[in-house]
Amino acid sequence: MAEIAPSILAADFANLQRDVEMLNNSSADYIHVDIMDGMFVPNISFGIPVCEAIHQHAQKPLDVHLMIEQPDRYLEAFRKAGASILTVHFEACPHLHRTIQHIKETGALAGVALNPHTPVELLSEILSDVDLVLIMSVNPGFGGQKFIENTYRKIARLNRIRKEYNYQFKIEVDGGVNLANAEALVAEGTDILVAGSFVFGSQNPVETIAALKNK
Repeated sequence: MAEIAPSILAADFANLQRDVEMLNNSSADYIHVDIMDGMFVPNISFGIPVCEAIHQHAQKPLDVHLMIEQPDRYLEAFRKAGASILTVHFEACPHLHRTIQHIKETGALAGVALNPHTPVELLSEILSDVDLVLIMSVNPGFGGQKFIENTYRKIARLNRIRKEYNYQFKIEVDGGVNLANAEALVAEGTDILVAGSFVFGSQNPVETIAALKNK
């Protein structure tokens, strides 16, 4: 059974407190918070004050995904804003080991994300240090995109490495996740499913979260 991290990026921003409280009352395990700067990805989402506002109402851990350039500048601020997990992109961190250590110094769990074109093998020197690896199954920056089929093989390779070396990190998948692919993703080794528009665009998000969790 996977853990579920609904992406608040797909919520109704005019009713953000209502949607956070809905997630509190659901079987979701985390609230996934996508931070975009318009530089690393083409879109802009929201920043530290909105993250802080979500945290004020959230009863689930905030899983904060930093799709931004120079994330080291903001790690402590997002931790203070309520992040329980801080995930940075491999592609944005020239000194990734130092960044991961910085995250851990803040007291947050440390995650590293990979864009669809980035092989999991490039993480070989850091996997013993991270708590989470986030596999992007769409190109980051926009919600509602089509799932990239190669993601299954990528997760399977990462899961094999995890088992071979007895690493303890969790595998998270973000992008195009729905009831049609959730079971196969879990079968390949996924621990956490991120779903945004599929949850918030459904008629009953609480039931949709429960259905994903049972895959």
